[in-house]
Amino acid sequence: MGFAWYDILGTIGVAVIILTYAFLQVGRIRSEQVLYSILNAIGASLILVSLYFDFNFPSVVVEAFWLLISIFGIGKYVRQKPDG
Repeated sequence: MGFAWYDILGTIGVAVIILTYAFLQVGRIRSEQVLYSILNAIGASLILVSLYFDFNFPSVVVEAFWLLISIFGIGKYVRQKPDG
């Protein structure tokens, strides 16, 4: 079994999402930080690229929602008014 370029991107995407979740669990990142949503959006996007070339419907659904929720989180952060 060989790895195509899109498999490598998808694998990087999986690594980004797993590392982001691990950082959340050990307290290195907080879910309220925009970085959390950005990293999740990047990971989901990379996985979606790989799924475009090697389609799997249930995985596309999960990653599409993961991306949409992450974009929502980024938008929520951007719309926040500074305190004070």
